[in-house]
Amino acid sequence: MDSPKKPQDIKVAVDAVIFGYFDKKDLQILLIKRNIEPFKGVWALPGGLVLDDENLDDAVKRELQEEAGIKPDFLEQLYTFGNIGRDPRNRVVTVAYLGLVNPSYHELLAYSDADEAQWFGINNLPNLAFDHQSIIDIALKRLRSKICYQPIGFNLLNEEFPFSDLENLYKTIIGKEIDRRNFRKKIMSYGLLNETDNIKKVGSGRPGRLFTFNQKKYRELEEKGFYFEIN
Repeated sequence: MDSPKKPQDIKVAVDAVIFGYFDKKDLQILLIKRNIEPFKGVWALPGGLVLDDENLDDAVKRELQEEAGIKPDFLEQLYTFGNIGRDPRNRVVTVAYLGLVNPSYHELLAYSDADEAQWFGINNLPNLAFDHQSIIDIALKRLRSKICYQPIGFNLLNEEFPFSDLENLYKTIIGKEIDRRNFRKKIMSYGLLNETDNIKKVGSGRPGRLFTFNQKKYRELEEKGFYFEIN
């Protein structure tokens, strides 16, 4: 006879890897400082347990609002993490999300079980609670892959931006230099940008036109599918 099975005692959580971008800086990650055990006083991804009467998407949006005071411009499920022992309290399976925000439009406000909410450069992260470093590593891989077939990086820019901002953003995300002339030629060939009459001086160079993102063209390309190789 089969031995009787033990009832499940597994909790479900959500965690969010939220990327942000400040002009001419590294890609940023939103972290909160925990004010409860375990890992009290340690930086972590915003997140928490899903309520019994709550959908996953609603749970992650609630946690982001409670712990950091933000509503991401872009949010999608990333991966499920369920290794035994990832939470010292009990068995917890977490559904991780990847999100993008423009920090200029979001004022961080920490409450609930977070003491602080703060942006950290992707190359200057503190020691993190739980397995959150592994979650961030996978999210960064997804982001670098995703920008080759879906120009989601526009979610990180201002409504109007110089082309150099877009170029620097992509360079920051992939973590290496890019061929500037080839990058501009490819981006413009897709019709994803609308040139405005507004001009801005960037650095010591000549003043340049500002651009906006063509949402209609983006939706068309998203439906058809395209591949944007960055080199």
